[in-house]
Amino acid sequence: MSEENSNAMSSQLAILSRKSWLAYVGPVLACSLILVVAVPLLVQIFSWRGAIGAGALVVAYFGYQMLMIRSVKLYVDEAGVWVYAGVFPWSRGVAGVKWRDLDEAVYFQGLVAWITRAYGVRIGHRFTKSNELMLSAMSRGDQAAMEINARHQAMIRAGAY
Repeated sequence: MSEENSNAMSSQLAILSRKSWLAYVGPVLACSLILVVAVPLLVQIFSWRGAIGAGALVVAYFGYQMLMIRSVKLYVDEAGVWVYAGVFPWSRGVAGVKWRDLDEAVYFQGLVAWITRAYGVRIGHRFTKSNELMLSAMSRGDQAAMEINARHQAMIRAGAY
């Protein structure tokens, strides 16, 4: 039981998807805008020390956001479909849906998703909507959804669930 619910990735897993480059665009634009607009305003209002301190905080937060995006991994193992994410030891964790509770995996199509190959993915829970996984800008999200559904169907046909 504790093996199924551990918050570390198991040894027999297959990573299906990670965040796409498109997930990095928003934080990069936000950081650039803050550094270009807010820091010069802070120099005029306060001093160079205040502006440099604020700029350092913005860059540190931006670095944290980049590490957080990089840490997201969608994977499957013998127990189910899982998403691993987190940077610091106290924030790392796994959320997922067990094979027996899986409804379906779907990906969302659109022009931007088709051009960038960064799809939104929803891993549905059979019984509750609150336990489903919603992921945006996943690299190869279309292939991940198809792989999850194929594995689930194979398990159902084999009589495992």
